[in-house]
Amino acid sequence: MSKADIRRLDKEIQRTEKKLEAVQNGEWWPLTSRERLSMSRAMASGARSVYRDRGTTGAENRMDSIGSSVERRLNAELTALHGERQRLITEAARAKAQKKSSGWF
Repeated sequence: MSKADIRRLDKEIQRTEKKLEAVQNGEWWPLTSRERLSMSRAMASGARSVYRDRGTTGAENRMDSIGSSVERRLNAELTALHGERQRLITEAARAKAQKKSSGWF
């Protein structure tokens, strides 16, 4: 309920927004280890398909679906962080109003 908690949440929101932007630009650093492994496997599968003179559409589709699932995960995190921030702000405002109303003059 303190300003430090709200600041901490603001920083976390900014980090998550940067991660989301990086994923949208095709960067891998925000991915979890499981997501990186899936991406690497899809890439290796595509490379194998190229080597065998086949199409890479299956591997590309897998990589696209992994990327979109990462975006959904990060959007869900952002939504949760914004909700928590709003809850903290509301609690702080209620506490301030309660303190003001209990004053003696």
